[in-house]
Amino acid sequence: SRSVVSRFTVSSDDGNFAHENSEEVILEVDQPFSNHNGGSILFGPDGYLYIGLGDGGAGGDPEGRSQNTEILLGSILRIDPSSASSTNNYTIPEDNPYIGVRGFREEIWAYGFRNPWRFSFDAETGNLWVGDVGQSRWEEINIVKKGLNYGWNIMEGSQCFRPTVGCSKIGLEFPIVEYANPESGCSVTGGYVYRGSLLPDLYGFYIYGDFCSCNIWALHYNGQEVTDHFLVVDSNLQISSFGEDQEGELYILPFNGRMYHLKRQEL
Repeated sequence: SRSVVSRFTVSSDDGNFAHENSEEVILEVDQPFSNHNGGSILFGPDGYLYIGLGDGGAGGDPEGRSQNTEILLGSILRIDPSSASSTNNYTIPEDNPYIGVRGFREEIWAYGFRNPWRFSFDAETGNLWVGDVGQSRWEEINIVKKGLNYGWNIMEGSQCFRPTVGCSKIGLEFPIVEYANPESGCSVTGGYVYRGSLLPDLYGFYIYGDFCSCNIWALHYNGQEVTDHFLVVDSNLQISSFGEDQEGELYILPFNGRMYHLKRQEL
């Protein structure tokens, strides 16, 4: 199997319509297993395209793909699809961290992820927030920075993945928040830093959820540490994704065919 990132030409008459026969494949990545094959793709505030790829699946990353920097799996990539190179339908930004570094694919922005299913950029600060789905013990939230190693499969959250064997934590970046699986859930769904007006008490808080527990939490990060973290609501919804509109308001996308607006409950 494979993961594919493509571009399509949008109709000049209707911006919500793309021409089916206009597909241009930008990037293809071979996938060894059927899970953890892809996640978010977003243009960042710098205009470049960020692509989240899981470790290629199975359980426990048996081939250590997330720590193998000669492949693209288990990484967040950063490319420029607006121009092509001699070998690809994209170019690599000159300030990517591994330009010219032996043993690294130059597309990699950060690596060591298990399944960065959903990520987002804070509309105000530009910080890149990722919910990385854990194996069986820990779910985690990361703020992703250029060139860092987020630890999988050496670590699960901030703990050694194989605790009976132990591990070296040198050179690894730890999550800003982690929670136990299955006590609080089993699959984190990354959300957004809230920048809307309907929920002023949550302005600047990162909102995220869990697919299994259906909980939605809010956390505040001051740039150094988490200063507040609490449950917002048990939504009773299997949350697959969150959405954000142009006003910064948030939406919940569960597996029931509906979309929900996050707003204050009227009493």
